[in-house]
Amino acid sequence: MSFSWNFPYRSQRMPILAENIVATSQPLAAEAGLQALRKGGNAVDAALATAIALTVVEPTSNGIGSDAFAIVWDGQRLHGLNASGRSPKALTPERFAGLDGMPSIGWDPVTVPGAVSAWVALSDRLGKLRFEELFTDAIHYARHGYLVSPITARAWAGAERRYAAFPSFADTFLPGGRAPRPGERFCAPNHATTLEQIATTHGEAFYRGPLTEKIAAHARTTGGLLTEEDLGSHAVEWVTPMAQPYRNACLHEIPPNGQGLAALITLGILEHLELARYPVDSADSVHLQVEAMKIGFAEAHRHIADPAWMEVAPEALLDAEFLASRARTISLDRAQFPSSALPTDHGTVYLTAADASGMMVSYIQSNYMGFGSGIVIPGTGIALQNRGAGFRLEEGHPNRVAGGKRPYHTIIPAFATRPGGEPLMSFGVMGGHMQPQGHVQMMVRIFDYGQNPQAASDGLRWYVDEDTSLKLEPGFAPGVVEALRARGHTIQENAGPGLFGGAQLIYRLECGYCAGTDWRKDGQAVGF
Repeated sequence: MSFSWNFPYRSQRMPILAENIVATSQPLAAEAGLQALRKGGNAVDAALATAIALTVVEPTSNGIGSDAFAIVWDGQRLHGLNASGRSPKALTPERFAGLDGMPSIGWDPVTVPGAVSAWVALSDRLGKLRFEELFTDAIHYARHGYLVSPITARAWAGAERRYAAFPSFADTFLPGGRAPRPGERFCAPNHATTLEQIATTHGEAFYRGPLTEKIAAHARTTGGLLTEEDLGSHAVEWVTPMAQPYRNACLHEIPPNGQGLAALITLGILEHLELARYPVDSADSVHLQVEAMKIGFAEAHRHIADPAWMEVAPEALLDAEFLASRARTISLDRAQFPSSALPTDHGTVYLTAADASGMMVSYIQSNYMGFGSGIVIPGTGIALQNRGAGFRLEEGHPNRVAGGKRPYHTIIPAFATRPGGEPLMSFGVMGGHMQPQGHVQMMVRIFDYGQNPQAASDGLRWYVDEDTSLKLEPGFAPGVVEALRARGHTIQENAGPGLFGGAQLIYRLECGYCAGTDWRKDGQAVGF
């Protein structure tokens, strides 16, 4: 163990220490995962029971129509799973002629949902329980209802106006014409029936069955391009996670089309900057992290796309000499606004689980923006994600919108190992553009500053916006804020906690695990 048990920040919770643990953003979903472990399941079963329950109890961030990614330590090696979907084959750039950017609601940003395929693939390859057993709690909460938690209710209320033009959304998610308030019971009987169909058909109902027909029929009658062929041709991809050494650990991320490379590039730069020389939360430490992160994003936004369309190999972005040269461009006394230097560029749930056998799971599932596209398939409870909003419209860009293509993805699970390859930490920080930034900040806090997982989660966060402005969580010392302004950072203080994501971490100890969970979310870590 290389961290301290000090808790220097205001915190509403303590870490959970146990031999079997589940941590996520909603308490009922965490308990569903724990029940899977108690029934004899392993960490994969726990993660899937949690993920399926989250589609019911936190629909503001994910659903049956989401995408998903995972990194799993099976006791011997890491497995990476990319279950993101492709755009409809009939989609072309000409559909968006005259627009400045991709639409974020309606059918246009909908890609094939991959979450159901992730459940099937993970269960088949690595699970122990029968597939149908993973749905028990989710179906119960959907059919009989649950009490909506406060932060979820706040996000739900914000969706009333955004999706006002979608009648099937209101029919499904606005009972009585409004979002449920905290503590009110919400029932989703159609969602329950759909989960039962998925459970009993091992996912076939969704991609090659009656649910497929309902999705495609609704698309045909309401202006969408998604077809039975698009859904039926979907397949997950097992991948080898990409890795970047950092201090006495190694961070692993899913390769493109996800944005995990941004975190790896950033850490590869910070490896040259000796952050531990500067006090934690100091202007010097924050400045160097932010400057490295801006470079990471510049490279990611220029280059990351569906791998078949990328102009450079992902590994080239982690070349040691390239990272060292980028580190040399950073100045301690002034902010810069980098662009890519490599020759040829909010709605998510995260969960992690670990069991006594040593299996550890890092899993993320997302609609992308809130409830996603606003498209809800009538009578099913299926809200479709809007991942296609991650495409670009610029001609010649590797991430330009096209048919049959995976878009740039913001959702990324993370996993840290020791230099010799032994598992160390499964973790993630949900929240769109915040995710790679959150991964970097957790790694820095734990491996540069020796903070324990709960303290790392509690710590003050910074956020580099897409325009390179800097947002700081309330609590930084006034002198730190002024010093950062003096270096040229455009700073916004007092941003709400929703901007800074939600962390869940499980760190492997000699005889069990230590889990940290974010006070910025409704959730919890549970274990035995």
